[in-house]
This record gives sequence, structure tokens and C-alpha cells, in this order.
Amino acid sequence: MHAPPTGSRPESTESLAMHRRALAGLNAFMKMEAAGGIVLVLATVVAMVVANSALAGDYQDWLNTHFLIGFGHLALDKSVSHWINDGLMVVFFLVVGMELKRELVEGQFADKANITLPVIGAIGGMAVPMLIYAGMNAGDPAALHGVAIPAATDIAFALGILSLLGSRVPMALKMLLLAIAVADDLGAIIIIALFYTDHLSVVGLVTALALTGVLATMNRFKVANLGLYLFIGFLLWLAVLNSGVHSTIAGVILGLMIPLGKGSKDGSSEDLMHALHPWVAFAILPIFAFANAGVPLAGLDPKDLLAPVPLGIAAGLFLGKQIGVFGFIWACTRLKIAKLDRAISWKALFGMATLCGIGFTMSLFVGSLSFGPEHVDYQLSHRLGILGGSLLSAVVGYLILRRVLPGHPRA
Repeated sequence: MHAPPTGSRPESTESLAMHRRALAGLNAFMKMEAAGGIVLVLATVVAMVVANSALAGDYQDWLNTHFLIGFGHLALDKSVSHWINDGLMVVFFLVVGMELKRELVEGQFADKANITLPVIGAIGGMAVPMLIYAGMNAGDPAALHGVAIPAATDIAFALGILSLLGSRVPMALKMLLLAIAVADDLGAIIIIALFYTDHLSVVGLVTALALTGVLATMNRFKVANLGLYLFIGFLLWLAVLNSGVHSTIAGVILGLMIPLGKGSKDGSSEDLMHALHPWVAFAILPIFAFANAGVPLAGLDPKDLLAPVPLGIAAGLFLGKQIGVFGFIWACTRLKIAKLDRAISWKALFGMATLCGIGFTMSLFVGSLSFGPEHVDYQLSHRLGILGGSLLSAVVGYLILRRVLPGHPRA
């Protein structure tokens, strides 16, 4: 008789435990993101009301108020708006980095068979909106700085809309939306790192690369001291902030380097994600939305909405996402590259693809990088396009899913 292979049962048990942990993390993530999406809507409404009220002047003064952190050569003097976009959003991207790592190691993307469909959908959902925007702004080099704005998807907002449909939404559809958004986030990170850089500082870059090497070495030798990772991550943020590369990249790098696992006495990415997620969902992203979504409408001409920049963004988000996500997934299944889960109908997939057009916070973030003080004409118009395209995608996507999912109310 042959003895059973040693270690086979522990591996199976470990694999099952990993799967259960990933599923539990996914459920908690979706509930948090859905609730956070509703808070985002409220923050946006408040920002719009304030920006068009007697408090508009105070609102702008608050955003432009400078305050200093640090001392001597280490002091940083930035406006409230910059601290939110370059500081608070680093925490958001830290969570994104940790979520990406979890999905790659033990989540949706751990099985390569699950990667193909959402990645191809995400590629289509980024490429087609960018092509639409570029086509509508081809004659304006300054406007082309915003070509990546309609490529983004706001997962919190999208899941918030999806949550309004309750248990009628199949888990497979939620997971596909989440997987596409994760792949979309990865694409946005690459775009930010490659194209949204200021004048590069060699000293800052070398320092950032050295600190990244330190974090990678700690990860390689399974150092589990969370406090040490956070300290070196803070130094990395300072180095990246002064390198010319956007500082949010430091958050992503740190998130990818912190070890996975739960229950370590020194902490882990699971512990940190659990601690940070409520702050990101209910404080950081709403604050970002409040600071960036306040669009003054006084004196606005309807023609302004039809200008190439806002129209290109709105069309990219609303039409480009539908065509890109749905079209690329349809082609992928037709070519037998991957299969669509049987629980997802083509009509439901189209509704989900429409929800991917909710760019909102991610689009606003890319927009803030695209159009700086030298692009005054586009600072207002690009936000109009984002809000219009995102709102249209949210309403139409919800109505489609409400109609096609099982259990919808009959007329």
C-alpha cells in the first residue's frame, strides 16, 4: 500500500481557510463600500449646495488656506486642498494597495482563470472612454491632459448604487464589478505613476527607490512589525512627495509590501485594512468629495456643458464605459477566451457596465492632477463633465438593473 502524500490535508485545510478569509473580507468590503457610497452622495450634495450659496467665498477660502506641518528643512507648507489630495488620499491608496495584494494572493485574482474576464473588461472600460475623449478634444493639446479622467471607476459609489437593489443582485455580478474596479484601480495607478509627474528630482527618486528596496527586503524576510512598515512608509511618502512623482504612489507601494495574514502580534495588512476602512469610507473619501465636487453654477451657460472637455468626459464615462466593458467582455466570451458566470445575464451585465461609468472620486482625483493652475479654463468644466457623466451612469445603470434583475416590480 502507498501512504498518502504527506502534507496534502494541511494544504487543503489551509486553502479552505484562505478561501473563507478572502470571502469574509470581500463581504465586509462590499458592505463598507456600499454604505460609504451613500455618504459620498451626501458629501457631494453638501459641496454643491455650499459652493452655490452665501458660503461659497468661505468654502474657497478654506480650500486655499495654507498651513505648515513639520519644522526646518522638513517643513511642508501646503493648502488644505493639497493636503487632502496629497495627504489624505495617500491613506486611500494605501488601502487600495493592500486590497490589490489580497486579491492577487488569496482573492479573485489568485486563480488565474478568474483574472481574464475582469481584466479585459477593465481594459475596454479604460481604452474606449479615453479614445472618445481624445477624439472630441484632438485639436486642443491642453485639453488632452485630461484624457485619463473618464477612464476611472468609483467602486464605492458603484457598490452604493448596487446595494439599493438588495438581495436581487447575484453575488457573481457583485464580484465581477469589484474585480473590474480592482483592475481599473491598478490601471489608474499605472497612469498616475507614468504620466502625472512634475519636474523629477533625482535625490527624491533615489531616496524613494532606496526606501522601496528596504520595504521589499523586509517583506522578503517576512518582517511582521507593522509599526516599522508604517514609519518607513511615511519616509517614503516624504521622498515621493519631493520626487515629482505623485505622492499617492507611496501609499500603493506600502500597501503591496505589508505582509498579509491576520492575528500577528505585530499586526498585518488585514489588521490595518480593518482599522482604516471605516476612516476611508466615511471620512477620507467624503472629505475629498466635499473639497473637489463643489462646482459653482452661477453664470453658467448651457453651452458650457457642451464644450469638448465636459462633453468628452461625460460621453466617455456614460457611453465609453458601456461600450468598453460590455463590448470587450462580449468579444472575450465570443472568442472563447473566458466564460461569463451563468448567474449573470447579458442584460444585467450591460447594467453593471453602465454603473462602471460612475467615475466620481477617482475621476475628480485624476482631474485634479490633469488640470492645474495653468489650466484655469478647464478646472470647472472638467468637474461638470464628471458629475454629469457619473450621475447619468448611476441613474441609468440603476434603472436597467432594477428592470432586468429577478424580482423587479411589475407595472
